[in-house]
Amino acid sequence: MIDVSWNGMDILRSSSVLRPAAGRVSWSRTVPRELVHRTAVAEVLLTDARPRGPGRFEVAAQWARAHRTFGLGPGDRHHLLIAVETLRQIGIYLPLRYYALAPDTRFALRELIFALAPSGAPVARLNATEVLVDVRVRLEDPRAPGSPPRGMRLEAGFRAGPELFARARGTARFLSPARFAALHTPVPADPAVPWADTRHLRPEEAGVPTAGDVLLSASAGGALRVDPADGRHTFFHDHPSDHVPGMVLLEAARQACVLRSAGRLRHPAGCRLQAVRFTAKEAPAWIEVAPAGRSSRFRVQQCGEVTATGELRFF
Repeated sequence: MIDVSWNGMDILRSSSVLRPAAGRVSWSRTVPRELVHRTAVAEVLLTDARPRGPGRFEVAAQWARAHRTFGLGPGDRHHLLIAVETLRQIGIYLPLRYYALAPDTRFALRELIFALAPSGAPVARLNATEVLVDVRVRLEDPRAPGSPPRGMRLEAGFRAGPELFARARGTARFLSPARFAALHTPVPADPAVPWADTRHLRPEEAGVPTAGDVLLSASAGGALRVDPADGRHTFFHDHPSDHVPGMVLLEAARQACVLRSAGRLRHPAGCRLQAVRFTAKEAPAWIEVAPAGRSSRFRVQQCGEVTATGELRFF
């Protein structure tokens, strides 16, 4: 059984898994990169999607054995955040491909919940891992007849063979460029904490393979700031963005947990992220974690306001 419960919510009970249907999806080639908001073709994980009824889809993804950013977990199993990135791409691809959203639509994450089975993600083989994702989509009603939907709710089950190895749920808003710009107002720099009084974590402190993968700096007093060491990182900064992406916040929280637990909490088995508002790039964003047992809550603050909260669970 996959436990995906937070605060009384259990997406396992509210989801179902599609059975394989005729006209199976293909793993032969990736989908167009612009339909998953990626610049590098190598970072496109989706290969196909097929409707399986009203609001239901079967999506194919392929995971390479080695990824530049995320190493393998216990038992040479794929990293949780590869699965999260797959869900992110699904949440962009399906609306653009099947629900006729404008190509310049902006996607604003509201909430993401993800959990692996106790055994973890599939083992990374010598060749790529073919993943099948069963997806249910529920669109938010448009404001006026004929207008595009305002948002979407996804529920997904992940398989790499007959067994379900992960469950996920996510919600997002669809925004026009003008609406997005209105919501994403610039924030002032925080004069209370000097930028110069920080240092990037060492790779071993953050639990990453190289210095370029570090996403945190620590102040002299020990506070942790979201501060990517490599502004041209091929995964985290694959394309320009005027805010800090949710994937960066999740990985920054994981790195903070590695540091605060002295390496004990390293391989995530589940996550929950709630985006309260956009985390802007032009001001410091500080992250706090509170490890307890095999899990840790986290909170991101910017200019005295909370921008995101969540929880990570670890093997």
